[in-house]
Amino acid sequence: MLGLIACLSLIATSATTKLPPVLHVVGNRLMTPDGKRFWMQGLCVDSLQWNAQGERTVQSVQVAIDSWKANTIRLPVIDSFWYGKGVQGQPQSDGGVGYRAVIDSAIESAAARGAYVVLDLHLFRAPESAQLQFWKDVAKKYKNNPAVVFELFNEPHDISWEVWRNGGLVTDKQEPKPGVAVENTEKLHSFQAIGMQQLVDVVRETGAKNVIVAGTLDWSYDLSGLLKGFALKDPTGNGIMYSVHIYPWKKNWQGSFLDAAENYSLFVGEEGNLRSWEDFSFIPVNMRSEKVGLNSPFPADLLGMIQKYKLNWTGFSFHPTCGPNAITDWNYTPSPFWGIFVKEALSGKHFEMKNLR
Repeated sequence: MLGLIACLSLIATSATTKLPPVLHVVGNRLMTPDGKRFWMQGLCVDSLQWNAQGERTVQSVQVAIDSWKANTIRLPVIDSFWYGKGVQGQPQSDGGVGYRAVIDSAIESAAARGAYVVLDLHLFRAPESAQLQFWKDVAKKYKNNPAVVFELFNEPHDISWEVWRNGGLVTDKQEPKPGVAVENTEKLHSFQAIGMQQLVDVVRETGAKNVIVAGTLDWSYDLSGLLKGFALKDPTGNGIMYSVHIYPWKKNWQGSFLDAAENYSLFVGEEGNLRSWEDFSFIPVNMRSEKVGLNSPFPADLLGMIQKYKLNWTGFSFHPTCGPNAITDWNYTPSPFWGIFVKEALSGKHFEMKNLR
């Protein structure tokens, strides 16, 4: 019933506007029903992954589309908030109703403006069985909504390609490998992972054909396994894009994802230049070979590469306190070290890639 109400609300909201066309993947491109290529370009609107109420979420969606000219919004969410479980055992008093309503409003606002929303389940390492139920419920709710894309899992890491695709036992690492960045504060633990293919299948079993995004290895940076037989199968849907997140400490663009981009559609859901390395102190010193901050060549090279290969992308992050931040305040002032480049690119400015990392 709630799904029907949401659909009716979407129709009512969009009565005088044109919804975005249904997309499907053909090779390494996104295509519309009339055979035209569509290029996703937009912003990642953060906060629903840490705040069950969101922080100016719908307002940010509107500003991103109306003022920054985004045609796509990446919206990170988490399943515990969706079900009203809160964090650290503190449940939300409304059982998640308000959280789901914010997501509905964000989607409606984007769809009414002819834009897309990529719903990103913002979790790390590997999916577990609980995520099957989440995607079953979400797929039923937004089934075949032309404005909604499903990003199944944010950043897998420290697993094999076999476990990534098919699932299996995930075990603790005894100690971190030298020179490998610990990119968040999660504690590694042993558990039985499900594979990305299972997540694809559970979405398709609902009848939802929505385009899917699948996060890849090395915190969504390593796509090399796609060229070694680990690509996902999607015989009944509108196709799969593969996620890549690009930051200044990541190297080997060609081998990590550009080789795969020749055959597969990519979605650069996160990327950005840093204000300073001190803001990202978890990155080992021996990986800080890139100049960041003002006058860094990285943002122009990064956006030039994205434009050259026409990779789908959403700039991270359209929130003033989530780094690398594209804005510095709630007046949506572009950050000088990153956001100004993003806004110019979304407005049509061409950047030249002078150095392939």
